[in-house]
Amino acid sequence: MENSNINWTDHTWNPWIGCRHVSAECDHCYADFFVTNRMGGDFGEVRRTKTTWKDPLKWNRKAAQLASEIDRRVRVFCASLTDFFIQDADEWRDEAWEVIRQCHNLDWLILTKRPQLIPRRLPLDWGDGWPHVWLGTTCGVRSSYSRLDALRSIPAKVRFISAEPLLESLADINLDGFHWLIAGGESGPGFRPMREEWAVELRDICARDNVGFHFKQHSAFRPGQGTELCGKVHHEPPLVQIGLPVPIAKGTPQIQDRLEKVCGQRGAEWKR
Repeated sequence: MENSNINWTDHTWNPWIGCRHVSAECDHCYADFFVTNRMGGDFGEVRRTKTTWKDPLKWNRKAAQLASEIDRRVRVFCASLTDFFIQDADEWRDEAWEVIRQCHNLDWLILTKRPQLIPRRLPLDWGDGWPHVWLGTTCGVRSSYSRLDALRSIPAKVRFISAEPLLESLADINLDGFHWLIAGGESGPGFRPMREEWAVELRDICARDNVGFHFKQHSAFRPGQGTELCGKVHHEPPLVQIGLPVPIAKGTPQIQDRLEKVCGQRGAEWKR
């Protein structure tokens, strides 16, 4: 989706859709509601999308102009209607990684509830992390702290936490190894309320530990309501140097041929 309504990204890209619930944060999943009720699909069936694969190439070409307007690099939230690392998508992920590699003018935000699956699903040349890819995990309850332990052991230039929906106090959270935290209340039918003091606790912990803090919203029926915390907007970026380009290199001939067919691009365009 171009021009996303999510206030911590600019675009969203879903190379596949569908997922399965794994924790308390999933109970009122907006993606499940959207796929089931708006798209008429089975959210539990992970399936490759057909019309989205060209979009990042277009955004990548326009990124420099947009970045000058917003005074930062353009962000893409990858897999907002699925989980990028879900096992069901293993056959398509290499192609998605190649799109991400080529679109190096964009910062890619990959958020997962399955960080334990990441190590075996990274590109072979990942090294200590591609500079334009941020890895994040969801943690809105204390029982999800193990996800933080799993992600902090994985090399990445930027690691972030989505404490959304924030369902209880995380006053004892350990932010070692993380650079950014998003906090927000749940939205949609039957939303579970977030206490403002839970978000204030995270704001203060981030300030203490030199971690960028982004407050998205308060709990509400409609998303995007109440974006101020204690009367102030908090949209800090990750407090780490980011956005350096990754070297452009073609993937395997099989992946490259497949991408050219899917995206309608020929070899010369991949070097832009």
